[in-house]
Parts: sequence; structure tokens; C-alpha cells
Amino acid sequence: MSKKLYVGNLSFDATETEVRELFEKHGTVESIAMITDRDSGRFRGFGFVEMEDSAANAAIKALDGRDMNGRSLKVNEAKPREDRNGGNGGRNDRGGYGNRGRNSSNDRNRW
Repeated sequence: MSKKLYVGNLSFDATETEVRELFEKHGTVESIAMITDRDSGRFRGFGFVEMEDSAANAAIKALDGRDMNGRSLKVNEAKPREDRNGGNGGRNDRGGYGNRGRNSSNDRNRW
């Protein structure tokens, strides 16, 4: 069984090859995802590495806090992505931020 690892605080110049070489010292890397900004296409400084369970655990122990290109890596087991409600920023279905003290159409209908 494999485990997905979160790898954070990577240099914005880090390459997939560098990350692969770093993690392969601890076992076989099944996949790597370097996360980029959807608008600019620039690397965002974090990614995910998938490895077999025991290799992943060894990589976490060896690499969490390790310096890479002047940055202290953050390596841990990836957590499932939380639902972000479709990216509406907390607004309600009508596109606003709720009543916020103003009269809404529902308030007007009650009077």
C-alpha cells in the first residue's frame, strides 16, 4: 500500500528531478506532483510524493526539517483536501455575504 506525502517549503526553483532524487534515497517514488499556480503557471513551493508505506515513513523521519536549497522542508503525511464550497469565499447562494444588518427581500416580505 502506498502513502501520499506533503512536501512543503520547497524553493520556488526546485525541480521534480531534485525532489525525486531526494526521496528515492528512502525508497521507490511512485509519483510526484509539483503544484503550480493555475493563473501564472509558476511553482507554488509545495508538492506531493507518493511512496510505499515503510519508505514514506522513513522519508518523513529523514527529511522533515532538513535543509534543501536554504529552506527547511516540511514533510508529513498528506491530509485529504477539505471541501472549499466551490470557491465562493463564504458567500451564500445569492452571491452576497448574508444579511449583514441590511433588509433582505425576505425581511420586506414579512412586513
